[in-house]
Amino acid sequence: MTRLRRPVFRAAVTLATGVSLFLTGGCGTLHGVKAPHDAREAAAESEGQTSTDSPDCTVVKCVALTFDGGPSEPTPKLLDILKEKKVHATFFLQGKGHTDTYPDTVLRMSREGHEIANHTWSHKVLTELSAEEIEAEMKPVQDDVRRITGRAPVLMRPPQGRTSDDVSAVMRKLGLAQVLWSVTAKDYATTDTALITRRVLDQTRRDGIILLHDRHKGTVPAVPGIIDSLRRRGYTIVTVSQLLAPASPEPGTIYRP
Repeated sequence: MTRLRRPVFRAAVTLATGVSLFLTGGCGTLHGVKAPHDAREAAAESEGQTSTDSPDCTVVKCVALTFDGGPSEPTPKLLDILKEKKVHATFFLQGKGHTDTYPDTVLRMSREGHEIANHTWSHKVLTELSAEEIEAEMKPVQDDVRRITGRAPVLMRPPQGRTSDDVSAVMRKLGLAQVLWSVTAKDYATTDTALITRRVLDQTRRDGIILLHDRHKGTVPAVPGIIDSLRRRGYTIVTVSQLLAPASPEPGTIYRP
């Protein structure tokens, strides 16, 4: 089994939002990183771009709402809220104990128009794995979602936001674009719904990507207030793919606001 680790400069950089980017390569840079705004702009300038039914995020003030680590027992309640509020979100699903345990919830997500993405089988840090081990973390979730919904994900989120050029190479092979975030409530560390809401609202900016976890106790109760407050502030809440439109997610590319 071939390991991806190389005897070159490697450094972990943690952003203010809590995203850890694992840098590889002799110059310590991470390649293939795009902001949603830049992806949209490049696509709009290209010939042959077609119009979409998505909100035009070059005109309206968009923010993407995403949830990691489900589906779990609280997820149907979250889906009820999103349906009532007429909001579509992107769900980065975990496999073990989740897609294999709640297939009906995965199917409901798909039928109600939410975007389904991959968050690995068992939440292992991908930068610590070989190429074969990375594929083993990704493929079962791809297979589960394809079996349940008829369509495999085209987006993924690396656990802890840790990625590298080597991880990107595997994602490119698997047809998966990587999605990081700009807003985190750290809801895995608190059950305080008011605090979760305040953290999201304090950090949200145009073209941002919000990270929440529906499996944690304080999160789902915070969602109605978050949605209502964002709308009062003029935001249109979209999926990740809608945020990128008219660009299409590019396999291996890292999208980071």
